[in-house]
Amino acid sequence: MFRTMLCAFVTFATSPVFAQHMHHGSNGPTEVGQSAFAAISEIVQILDDDPKTDWNKVNIDALQSHLVDMDLVTTRAKTTTETNGMTVTFTVSGEGETLGAIQRMTVAHAPMLAAETTWDIDVEPTTSSAVMRITVSTETDLARVIGLGFFGVMAIGAHHQAHHLQIAVGQDPHH
Repeated sequence: MFRTMLCAFVTFATSPVFAQHMHHGSNGPTEVGQSAFAAISEIVQILDDDPKTDWNKVNIDALQSHLVDMDLVTTRAKTTTETNGMTVTFTVSGEGETLGAIQRMTVAHAPMLAAETTWDIDVEPTTSSAVMRITVSTETDLARVIGLGFFGVMAIGAHHQAHHLQIAVGQDPHH
């Protein structure tokens, strides 16, 4: 009896179904790899789990393009910071595809950032950069903006995940 059960377990344990089950189990790996791939994987799983997903509207390629923009801004953009009174000005520059990514990301992010803070935020794309001006009303917020810098400011808020889902299902979250 023990041998039969052991043989059955070994046969089952080496099957693809068991391997897939173990992959999703608590003892298996959880990291799916590179961060953009992980973000896409997470969204695909959400869409797969939702029986109301309208696959005719799903556009994972648009999400991938947005994630490329995020990567370019985070890894290739250069920033300078100036402070004048209660206004912090970030000039964010880059070349080639990075410049386009900077302009898309700053323009798209400014309204969401303003909605999540009490800050007045203005973005002006130029031919070689994007200029983001943040005006605050307290010394504490001024210190926060300066301390975070451009990249920290861009990471504020928990809207990013919902934003990615909106892009994936064909919605325009920027308007």
